[in-house]
Order: sequence, then structure tokens, then C-alpha cells
Amino acid sequence: MANKLDPMDLKQIITLHLDGYSNRKIGSTLGISRNTVNTYMQLFEGCKYSLQQLLSFDVEQLSELFSSFTTVDTQRHNDLMLYFETVNKARNHPGFTFLYHYTQYAQTMANPYSYTQFMEHYNRKYKEVKGSMKLEHEPGKEMYIDFAGKKLSYVNQNTGEIIPVEVFVAILPNSQYTYVQACQSQKKEDLIICCVNALNFYGGVPLAIVSDNLKSAVSRASKYESQINRSFKDFASHYNCIVNPTRTYAPQDKALVENAVHLVYQRIYYPIREITFFSLEELNAELRRMLTTYNQLLFQRKEASRVELFQSVERQYLKALPGSTYQIKDYKRAKVQKIGYVYFSPDKSYYSVPYRYIGHHTMIHYTNTSVEVYYNHLRIATHKRNPKKGNYNTIKEHLSSTHQSYTSWSPEYFKNQAAPHGAHLVKCVEKILCNVEYPEIGYKRVIGLIQLHKSYGSQRLDKACEI
Repeated sequence: MANKLDPMDLKQIITLHLDGYSNRKIGSTLGISRNTVNTYMQLFEGCKYSLQQLLSFDVEQLSELFSSFTTVDTQRHNDLMLYFETVNKARNHPGFTFLYHYTQYAQTMANPYSYTQFMEHYNRKYKEVKGSMKLEHEPGKEMYIDFAGKKLSYVNQNTGEIIPVEVFVAILPNSQYTYVQACQSQKKEDLIICCVNALNFYGGVPLAIVSDNLKSAVSRASKYESQINRSFKDFASHYNCIVNPTRTYAPQDKALVENAVHLVYQRIYYPIREITFFSLEELNAELRRMLTTYNQLLFQRKEASRVELFQSVERQYLKALPGSTYQIKDYKRAKVQKIGYVYFSPDKSYYSVPYRYIGHHTMIHYTNTSVEVYYNHLRIATHKRNPKKGNYNTIKEHLSSTHQSYTSWSPEYFKNQAAPHGAHLVKCVEKILCNVEYPEIGYKRVIGLIQLHKSYGSQRLDKACEI
């Protein structure tokens, strides 16, 4: 199936180009067609803004500038790569020829490559992966991340319960400078917090973050083109880097970080095996102390330690950290209700949007402090996040004239409405509003009660409330 390049993908293309990548290398790094990269680079050069300005634009502005997204069809290439696996299984049989297998391939595929392209793709792929070689890592290019397979734990002082925790490991491959942190889970929020702390530990940002196909980082794993989840992509955009997951079924891609995890078992796990910790903070404090010692150990065949190699070589190649602190952003879909609000399920509350969007489907972008509502990449409302459950958060200008009276609703408002019809009705209104979980439910009941004076008169209504 064809994938569409969204504005966040365009930012990754610009970032890699500014870092000196060729269009071909950008395409292979991001898993998209080189021709697509060429097309977009021509569009970037032809517009009136510099690449640095385009990188600073939000998704709404990029969507307006480059609204005609080019689709990238990777299915044809994926089918060819899968077919090559069948070819390799048959290579040792007597009488094997590539022409025979190409003929079978051409007969079974709806849109086959030519024989020349078939052989070029095969030679390009298997020339690179044949045999084993030592990888030379450029300084400042990548940060490898993974979670250790074995967990650590601490003891809850109040209950005595042993609480297992995950251990995050990051490594800069050129210097092998390592960062380790314990966290509660492998969930997206914990992964992003650990990555933020790792970048702060290094004091800079590499060109790319290379992750295993973690569920918290990758929405859909693929041997050729993994799909990064939106929150992790947003984190990478804030730090002006890209996320490049390792290929599935390609253990050589993650050998370095797995070796780092193995060394962490030996140099950190084993020495603290008999220590009891009573909080996650206490455990992480000890991990930081052990990590300092580990990074200062001399390599057996080098007259330097990890921290010395990092300080003398790799640190200068890292990009600067952004000026603002990153806040984890998440996303929820919501339809604008008839009264002009979207329902925000994490807090079970409501936020107003301009009434002209009633009935439309929107995307809510939210952090710990803010809630933003977007329609087709256009931000239509911004609110401070209110954690109170069931609350209606309103900007009066969003409401139509028929809805604006809702903003004046309050217990005092309805007491004043009931007062002309009798003191017992006022007391009844107070009791209704005190016994409901959400005020809006009580308001609707009270409106129905007060309206009864039109049918029965104020005196009979007040008498009924007294009874």
C-alpha cells in the first residue's frame, strides 16, 4: 500500500539534507524513493523560504506550502526483496540460473522489474550483506537505544512488595560512551523520558536515534520500512534528529547495543546484586555511580576510556540541545459535538472549539499542561489542560449566540432563577445540585424542574417542593 509523506517526514528530509546527506542516502535512511526526495528538494529550492526557515515552520504552514503529497509505492520493491529470499534458497542447486528465476518472478508479479533492474537490485543488496565485517561508526552520527532483557527491582517499604523495573541502555557507537537508567515500564512515555535524559547526559544530539523495533517507538515493524509512532517522531523533530529503527531479522544492525547490554550485566548488575533498594530514585542513584566507573574503565586495546574518547572526539560532532524542554505530546481523535465541544477521554472532560466545526472529526494534541485541537493540520483551539474530571473548559468566543448563555450557568444562577417561584423550590434546586457527580447533569434536571411553573403555576410548584 502506498504511504503519504506528512509534514513531519518533510522535516526529516530537510534535517538530513542540512546534515550533509545526499538525496540517495536520505531516501535509503528514511525508506522512501530517491525520486521522491529529489522532487521535494526541488520544491524546497523553488520556494521563497530557506531550508532553515522551513524547518522552523509548524505542520500547518508546511501543509499549505506543499499540499500535493507524493505517494511512495514500496510494495513493488518489498515483493522483489521477498522473492530474493526464494532465489537464495535455490542457489546451491545444480543448474541454477538467475534468468530462470527472473522468468518465474515476471510471470507471478503484476508490475515486475526488468531483468537488468532485477540483477542490479540483487547485486546491490547481497554485495552489502554478504559475509561479516567490522562496522566503522562515524562520530556523532547515531545513538543506539534498547531495553535490557533482564530487569532490576526495588522493594516497597510500606508493603514489602518487590517491584521489577525495566533498564534502558543508550550508547554512542564511535566512543561507546554508555547511558543507563531504570524506569517503570517500556511504555512510550517512559521511553521518551529516558531518551531525553540520555541526550541531556551526552550534552548534545546525534543525527539519528537507532532503536530496536520497540512497540513504544515503532507502530508497524517492517524489514524494509518501519512506521514510527507519532509521539516518538514528534520527540525527534523537537531535537532536530531522525529515528531509524533497525531492520527486522538483521541482528548485525543492533549488535553494538546488545553487546553494551551484556557489559552492563557484568559491570553494573553483578556488583549490585546483593544490594536492596527501596525506591526507583535510590536505584537510579546507584546506577549513575556505577555508570561513572564503567565509562572510566580503559579499553583493553586502546589507551583510553569511553569518557575520554567521547570528550576528545565525539562530543564536538553532536548537535546542540534545543533551548526549550521537551514535553511529551500525545494524540486523540474526537468529533465536535452539537454543543461545540470535543470530548477529551484521558481526563473525561470537554474542551470548546469554534462552533463552525460542529460535526467534524478533529485530532487533539495534548501534553501535561496544554490541549490543542487540530482540524486538517490547522490548529483551531488551544486550552490549558484542566485535570478536573467532567469539566467543561470554555472559550466564550467559540460558542454560537445560542450557546453562549451556557457559560453563565452556575449553582447561583439557577438559585436566582428559582427564587421568584418560592423558597422551597430554591432549597430543592440546592439539593439536586449537591447530589450529582457532574454539575451539567444537575443543571439539566434543574431546568426541567423550574420550567414546571409554566404548566402548574409558581404556588403549586413551590408547595410540591415543600412536600
